Amino acid sequence: MLQLGSYVIPKPSVMGILNVTPDSFSDGGRYTNPHVALRQAATMVEEGADIIDIGGESTRPGASGVGEQEELDRVLPVIESVRSITETMISVDTSKPAVMRAAVAAGASMINDVAALQAEGALAAAAELNVPVCLMHMRGQPRTMQESPNYVDVVTEVAAFLEQRIAACVAAGLDEDLIVVDPGFGFGKTHAHNVQLLANLRQLKVRGRPLLTGISRKSTLGALTGRDTEDRMPASVAAAVIAVMNDADIIRAHDVAATVDAIKVAQAVLETGG
Repeated sequence: MLQLGSYVIPKPSVMGILNVTPDSFSDGGRYTNPHVALRQAATMVEEGADIIDIGGESTRPGASGVGEQEELDRVLPVIESVRSITETMISVDTSKPAVMRAAVAAGASMINDVAALQAEGALAAAAELNVPVCLMHMRGQPRTMQESPNYVDVVTEVAAFLEQRIAACVAAGLDEDLIVVDPGFGFGKTHAHNVQLLANLRQLKVRGRPLLTGISRKSTLGALTGRDTEDRMPASVAAAVIAVMNDADIIRAHDVAATVDAIKVAQAVLETGG
């Protein structure tokens, strides 16, 4: 089991993606209706999701920002309705302190921040809320992050960033036991960078913190397979299995049922050893 403060979830866990946005790269516009979003959340829970990650602002390459009130209007009704039907852990995918606070008040119990709590007031909000937090590495901002990303050693540099953000969180009063880290596949990385990170995940479990990977349906898988976004489920499942075999703790996925089944097989092999 995976212990995050007082929260206990399976290891490895599957985090189901629920974007309530019009412009996310894979499912944009599909779940903007709260009733449709609720049905999708219920389906993911039935399929075995351990966490439902609800996001109201797209962070795809080239995405424009969303105002605070608009993001609140998108995510709060969905968080409230999902919480009303399940005790499954709900994560809010946001970088805004006000959204963090309102989402936790509405029933979320985890913060998933692509900016690693670097926005003004975000670190203080997370320390105050005292819930699990995922810190992700991103080079640049969504609008510009894929403009010629460059690293001397992507694995070492991502690990160093995550180490620095953990230290900043602990200094601000956030319990280290609540922290999860994410290398940020596709966030300011080339396809080659993403493959290097996937192959070297163990080096990214800095300070022994749990590791989340989110590579589901991403463009690197399209580049490797030649498949369009909607046809990348097999590649996404393969990446999920590789991640688990390389000691990832949480897999963020669009295709929950297939990912859950694949991870069960991978975990059985790992537990058997030999």
